[in-house]
Amino acid sequence: MLHVTLLACTPDPEKMVAQAAKLCYSPATIDALGQSLTPEKTSSFVEMLAEIGHESPIEHSSFTFGIEGVSRSLLAQLTRHRIASYSVQSQRYVAEKAFEYVLPLEIAAVPQARALFEQAMRQDQQQYDQLTAILSEKHKADFMAQGMDEKAAAKAAEKKAIEDARFVLPNACATKMIVTMNARSLMNFFRHRCCNRAQWEIRALADQMLQLCLQQAPHLFRNAGPACVAGPCPEGKMCCGRTAEMRRRYQQMKESVGR
Repeated sequence: MLHVTLLACTPDPEKMVAQAAKLCYSPATIDALGQSLTPEKTSSFVEMLAEIGHESPIEHSSFTFGIEGVSRSLLAQLTRHRIASYSVQSQRYVAEKAFEYVLPLEIAAVPQARALFEQAMRQDQQQYDQLTAILSEKHKADFMAQGMDEKAAAKAAEKKAIEDARFVLPNACATKMIVTMNARSLMNFFRHRCCNRAQWEIRALADQMLQLCLQQAPHLFRNAGPACVAGPCPEGKMCCGRTAEMRRRYQQMKESVGR
């Protein structure tokens, strides 16, 4: 099951953004600028930046998330957002002895489809285990022939075996990762992945990440969400036609975080 935590973020992220932005137009020292920024002045200035679309200063605030219970399919989508740092649990070094998987809701809702999906997951596990065993046996013999003792050979053999056995694992296979993005990259991520046309799993991830960001920096992320929240829908003929509903939904999210 999807689980997201905010592991760390820039201390006082909104003040950092305001201080960086003000520096561009002020002769004051950096320390003096920081001391002059009360919470009220900070929030007002950050909101002004959002209104005029001045985004470069928000790159000075970053957020690090722990993400668990997502599929390798989601990972392929997430890493398209290039201005970010990713550390992902490796299938090359971590054996999938009883892998967890993400069950799509549409499949779960149809008993026949669910049974077929779960059968496929069991078969994938069996094939992975069999391949690991076959390859481990071969590699162990090779390592021992090279003079390695049996215990060390067995350990090295399994590591080498799972490197190739992982190729039978499905996109549904669950993974976990730590992801860091600056606020500007996050705004771009939310514009694309909170959109109603985004794939359901990454949209759910984006919503949880946005809620966590709002708790830390509500003024910074006041216009965050799908593109239609702060302007017209950019999808043209492919628009979902639910702009008003989406605006209400994200406004309610922001209000609920502020309570």
